[in-house]
Amino acid sequence: MKNPAALEQLIESLRCLPGVGPKSALRMAYYLLQRDRKGASGLANALSTALETVGHCQLCNNFSELPTCPTCSNEKRDRSLLCVVEMPTDVMMLEQTQSYDGLYFVLMGRLSPLDGVGPKEINLDKLIKRAQHNSADQQGVNEVILATNYTVEGEATAHYVMELLKARDIKVSRIARGLPMGGEIEYVDSGTLAQAIVERKRVN
Repeated sequence: MKNPAALEQLIESLRCLPGVGPKSALRMAYYLLQRDRKGASGLANALSTALETVGHCQLCNNFSELPTCPTCSNEKRDRSLLCVVEMPTDVMMLEQTQSYDGLYFVLMGRLSPLDGVGPKEINLDKLIKRAQHNSADQQGVNEVILATNYTVEGEATAHYVMELLKARDIKVSRIARGLPMGGEIEYVDSGTLAQAIVERKRVN
């Protein structure tokens, strides 16, 4: 016995979510239709509204309902610093530290040739244009901070971006890595410990 066509379409649509396979999509669809139709309606409306109103900031590429997001519009931010991250969630985490007051650029991904993600897919042209931006009435970018993840793809992305920026005489730095705050050497993995030694700082 087959499911109604509309239900099959819903199941197939749910499979577009990361980590959701056929069985998970089936359970979600059944739950929404049988147990929580009000929630399903709210989800549909919220998704429709988001698709209509949420785009990308013209400057930082983050999600925004306005042409320029509130962060980029904030005159109190240090416009000489531009921090490059992979995803909007990275911006949220950095903001929680309250240790950075510059601007951002969100790649919306990272280089991954095996997955078909190249420079165009992560908006590197837009990043280069943003990093080179300078005008008489607005302070330009003096330093680009690469804050991509320390994964194979994240490292490859950082290296690629660094080469592009250096070729244009733009100052580039990379976030440090090493021992976590409050961490004990005894319990730190050898890779992290080795990097902490390599990136040690002089204290006198």
